[in-house]
Amino acid sequence: MIELIVLDVDGTLTDGKITYSSSGEETKSFDVADGLAIAVWTKNFGKKAAIITGRNSAIVEKRAKELNITHLHQGIKNKQEVLEEILKKEGLSWSQVAAIGDDLNDYNMLKKVGLSFTPANGTHYLKDFVNVVCQNKGGEGAVREMLEYIFKEEGLEEEFLNAWV
Repeated sequence: MIELIVLDVDGTLTDGKITYSSSGEETKSFDVADGLAIAVWTKNFGKKAAIITGRNSAIVEKRAKELNITHLHQGIKNKQEVLEEILKKEGLSWSQVAAIGDDLNDYNMLKKVGLSFTPANGTHYLKDFVNVVCQNKGGEGAVREMLEYIFKEEGLEEEFLNAWV
């Protein structure tokens, strides 16, 4: 049973584009459907979620708080190492983790988790071994697709469908 989901940001929760305003402020766009599914996972089901990302962004910190994401790790080079620390802290095994990432910095982490995903626009290096290649692109519902897959596999689909009724 999956107890923890791990999310990359750029190219997974977002479309991978980084936009700067004329004043140098960074902006990102998040898919509301992804957010709804994450909120059901964390708030309704009481499950754990982590963001492990290679970049630092105040926007990501705000989004993590909105979605009740327990573990936020930014500026990370070795995602697998950080995830090992989270597993120890939470008393979980690799088999209890589902993760999604789109590029080479996610490779080692995705190789170890129980259930691995990549968005439709993820690198072909990941598509060759992940459990599921999503039909949706990063920032366009790939995380929602991942969670719907988990809900169905774990027998939680009916609860998910009724979470907001």
